[in-house]
Amino acid sequence: MSEAPSHDVFVTGATGYMGRALIPMLLERAHRVRALARPGSENKLPAGVVPVAGDALDAASFRDGIAPADTLIHLVGTPHPAPWKGRQFRAVDLVSIRAAVEAAVHAHVAHFIYVSVAHPAPVMAAYIAVREEGERLVRAAAMKATIVRPWYVLGPGHYWPFALAPVYGFLERIKATRDTALRLGLVTLDEMVRTLVHAVEHPAPDVRIVDVPEISQAPRLEGGGGAAIRTGSPTNTSKGATP
Repeated sequence: MSEAPSHDVFVTGATGYMGRALIPMLLERAHRVRALARPGSENKLPAGVVPVAGDALDAASFRDGIAPADTLIHLVGTPHPAPWKGRQFRAVDLVSIRAAVEAAVHAHVAHFIYVSVAHPAPVMAAYIAVREEGERLVRAAAMKATIVRPWYVLGPGHYWPFALAPVYGFLERIKATRDTALRLGLVTLDEMVRTLVHAVEHPAPDVRIVDVPEISQAPRLEGGGGAAIRTGSPTNTSKGATP
């Protein structure tokens, strides 16, 4: 059990790539979790989660089920983003963040956590544009917020960029490409979960941006959940909502 104060947390995208890893850690650390689920899919949520039936694209369908959550974590996104999925980004990612912000304001959520994407970048323009718009919506709502900006999150089913690690290391040593290589670096699912848990337990005083270098050095979790996540990774790694 964690020594940090417990929180009531509402999670969208709870059964996705990141949500499946995050929620057990939140529960282990004695946070109370409510999760949005499509009607009929409530049984996919871990034991201990309070299911809230609704549609992530329709704020009215779940906004009254958020309370008493003080924190909302938005994880909905198009699986395995790719440059040719621009229509899906606008139909799912953008509509869902708009709905989540509207619902959070309605429910008087104190802290909003949004998984965005690292930018600027030379690729994935449509995806980045939608996530930037999501960030603008969060800021416009005048909520305290943590915006997390990974590029690619290594984990089960998401390992192919691991082969690029030597290239990243080389680019980080060159002055002209160092900043870009660090901003668009690879992070692990373990690091993302630790970053999100830390954000829950240490709410932002205003709007806080967490970029790749900070994610990659996410603090170890004291108390329950201090061990790395088991992911079957070949290393010590552990929306998809991220590229």
